[in-house]
Amino acid sequence: MKKEVTISQEMKEKWPYVRVGCLQYQVEVKSKNEEMWDYLKKNVIKKVKDDIFDYDTPNIPNVKESREAYKAFGKDPNRYRVSSEALIRRIGQGKGLYEVNTVVDVNNLISLKSGFSVGSYDPANLEGDLTFRIGREGEMYKGIGKDEIKIEYLPVIADDKGAVGSSTSDSERAMIRETTKEVLTLIYSFSNNQDLEAALAYGEKYLKEYAFAQGVEAWIV
Repeated sequence: MKKEVTISQEMKEKWPYVRVGCLQYQVEVKSKNEEMWDYLKKNVIKKVKDDIFDYDTPNIPNVKESREAYKAFGKDPNRYRVSSEALIRRIGQGKGLYEVNTVVDVNNLISLKSGFSVGSYDPANLEGDLTFRIGREGEMYKGIGKDEIKIEYLPVIADDKGAVGSSTSDSERAMIRETTKEVLTLIYSFSNNQDLEAALAYGEKYLKEYAFAQGVEAWIV
């Protein structure tokens, strides 16, 4: 069943340009797709390095706007970086990207190409509908491969049980595993441009081509 995603009024008031691109689909998660990694290394890594040279990382389009939104929400973007910036910085520092699984790896591909943060969630571990909102004072959760993360004032995606992810680092609760059969991928945009429409289109293409996604539904909130 298609998940309902809404954006909180508080978030819209603090940052009117916020939108979320949504992709929901069925999938058989694999450990790795070599063709995707070949494409990323040959076509995307060079673009990222060029962007770092042209703009400097904090000023790369869509990263820049995300950092400005974080400030508007009350979070220091130098301490809690948007995940797309963190990925781009790894490339700039000559570090390799983590290999996780076909869905998460495609998320990173979309993020590097667009400058947007991208998160994927297993609907089987979500309760009710989702709201994109600002993290509440004292709010925390256990991050993927990390200890407790302070998510107050961060942009977070939450269901009836509480926050499950953010545009900085997701929680373990609805993480994508190789047993996952259905996925909800969210592209978080804080930019006043049409780049989200483009990212949603090539994101769907990459998910079908490299993660073998089926029955894809795509929409923007």
